[in-house]
Amino acid sequence: MGKNHKMDLDLPLPSSVSDEDAGGDTQTLTGRAVCHAGCGRPSRVCLCPHLPPSPLHTSTTVVVLHHPHALRRNPLSTLPLLARCLANFHLLPGRRLRPSSTPLLPSTPSPNPVLLLFPSPAASDLASWCRSTPPSARANPTLLLLDGTWQQAKEMHAASLPFLSSFVVPVSLPVDSGVDGDSMFESELVVKKEPHKGCMSTMEAAARALRLLEPEGRGAEIEETMVRVLRAMVGFQAEHLQHRNIKPRTKMRKKKDIKREEEMKKNAGLL
Repeated sequence: MGKNHKMDLDLPLPSSVSDEDAGGDTQTLTGRAVCHAGCGRPSRVCLCPHLPPSPLHTSTTVVVLHHPHALRRNPLSTLPLLARCLANFHLLPGRRLRPSSTPLLPSTPSPNPVLLLFPSPAASDLASWCRSTPPSARANPTLLLLDGTWQQAKEMHAASLPFLSSFVVPVSLPVDSGVDGDSMFESELVVKKEPHKGCMSTMEAAARALRLLEPEGRGAEIEETMVRVLRAMVGFQAEHLQHRNIKPRTKMRKKKDIKREEEMKKNAGLL
């Protein structure tokens, strides 16, 4: 990005369509029916029956900084579903946050905390932070998440810290860096292979955090609604992989290795 480039607030998701077009299933250029009026997924794996009738209202403002490639190149991204589950949700495309990024993030400390959910060494366990913080000091928080590959998220975190470090509260959900893969909550919710136990999709992370942050027991209801959608998505993916005939990948060999093998065969009188 250029130095003067401001990130657009609430960028429309790829499945978004105009009111005139939102009439149900339509055909894509490849002939595959897509549910444009609802979840934006192929009709045969439509998740509309699992989505809440209307986006859920939360006292927590959920802001996601997503890497520019997170939606374009990741068919398993949970961001489109997250946007359809939460009313108070804002999507920011970019590789880092800065003062000009969005008015949603104050450049100075405010009465309402801004929580950066990322498993950094400085992060406090979110559940512990909620228990030790009076309700008045954690009312109407902003939950900030980073969406991308694990490497992209680390780079986005490091690039954004110069701006964020003066006012955010770094928090995390349980992570075990010594164990590979799987959610710390439900292994059935793993969308793809994760580097560490506890790394999870952006949607699951938001659901688990909202359970703790939302007042008057609303958190558990919101979490279950979001997790139900995620379970359905993972179920479709598992069924697809089960019936898919995957051909073994041809191992690519370097030219120097092929040349060496040919020379060995020639020396052995095989050529």
